[in-house]
Amino acid sequence: MLGRLGQISVIIPALNEAESIGTVVAEMPWGLIGECIVVDNGSSDGTGEIARAAGARVIESARGYGAACLAGSNAALATSDVLVYMDGDGSDIVADMERLTAPIVNGDADFVIGSRIKGRREAGSMLPSQVFAGWLVGTLLRLLQGVKYTDMGPFRAIRRSSLEQMGMSELTYGWNLEMQIKAAQYGLRIREITVDYRCRIGGVSKVSGDWKASIKAAVRIMEVLFRVGLKRRSRS
Repeated sequence: MLGRLGQISVIIPALNEAESIGTVVAEMPWGLIGECIVVDNGSSDGTGEIARAAGARVIESARGYGAACLAGSNAALATSDVLVYMDGDGSDIVADMERLTAPIVNGDADFVIGSRIKGRREAGSMLPSQVFAGWLVGTLLRLLQGVKYTDMGPFRAIRRSSLEQMGMSELTYGWNLEMQIKAAQYGLRIREITVDYRCRIGGVSKVSGDWKASIKAAVRIMEVLFRVGLKRRSRS
């Protein structure tokens, strides 16, 4: 599967995920990927050390989900043509990675996002507010950009050259949405596939586990939606 494009780098932003990160890294399909990068986003619980012991390459970044994703993207091997992003809490199903990357590796897509909304979700893995947010943003993006999404899930893959073209700049939880909007604006070939989703292995969500953080993230996402989403879609 790696023959056509080359290597795949998996990028995992992680902040205090000591209870789960070792399991997530150990589950990596090492025969499929070139590396797994865990971006320690200021952890105080030994997340980085556990990830390194499990086989990941660990780097550090400034605080912020988007900042961690960007740092991991910049640190990826020069030979990596596909970048995969996923969470470090164990909720994403690593076994879905081959289906996620296949459309890019086979030359059929530039950006593939995994939809938890359309997949099988373990009870309690997503709050009703998260499901509603996916529907709302998807509806607004159909109106603003003419592209259909059902989710803003973290499990996604993108052609590296496409990411570089997009010039990502959002350093907070708006990173995922900025990527989806710009994928439409730059005329990327977009594919959405179903992925399964489960409850986090341990720890507390940095967003849904704290109502203040949830509100802050929601405000930022809406700000990105209208700041970036109102720009005209590219026809090139």
